[in-house]
Amino acid sequence: MERAVVIFSGGLDSTTALYWAKREFKEVYAITFVYGQRHSIEVEMAKVTAKNAGVKEHLIYEVDLSKIGSSALTDFSIEVPQPRSVEEIKERGVPVTYVPFRNGIFISIAAAYAESKGTTHLVGGWNVVDYSGYPDCRPEFLEAMERALDLGTKLGAEGNKWHIHAPLINLTKAEIIKLGLELGADYSYSVSCYRGGEVPCGKCDSCLLRAKGWAEVGQEDHLIKRLKEEGKIVE
Repeated sequence: MERAVVIFSGGLDSTTALYWAKREFKEVYAITFVYGQRHSIEVEMAKVTAKNAGVKEHLIYEVDLSKIGSSALTDFSIEVPQPRSVEEIKERGVPVTYVPFRNGIFISIAAAYAESKGTTHLVGGWNVVDYSGYPDCRPEFLEAMERALDLGTKLGAEGNKWHIHAPLINLTKAEIIKLGLELGADYSYSVSCYRGGEVPCGKCDSCLLRAKGWAEVGQEDHLIKRLKEEGKIVE
């Protein structure tokens, strides 16, 4: 396949998806969103990872979802939850870290970007196994978005089928990491913590799920290793 656009947050899952796309497509474009997220450091880290991965082009796109609010990731008055365990994450409903229709917004903008590049292939790190319970990560949602793009774009109207690739959709966090390692992914700059620090808080959903994944793989997290080498984490 010729080219694809990767929706690239810079986190662990999207980093794996980026390296998967590098294997599957000749040209890879990445789009990273600045959406008013409290963990905006992920954008700067994403720039490093995208450059190291050798993407064709990396677009930083601003769309301020903090104006909508209603999420702990975009409204600083809402506390980021600290679940006691991964099991607690899976037992609850949609968490306060859900950003209203975020993936729908991102897919729509990424599709416009992809269409300008003459491709109908989008790639993302969506997952429904080790994740926080977001409704816009489900396969049914991605399939519905594909149908919408087929109907609402010039390329779709000309008979080109849109493909939203979700290679991680049914993988555990450990399986995602293993796949990335097989693909040569470097997770040293893949920041995941919802609280917004380069050093993981170790208590939010994202930190707990990530730590569980690396523990099951039996290797030290590339990010933790780098932070130790730079003296940002003292053992």
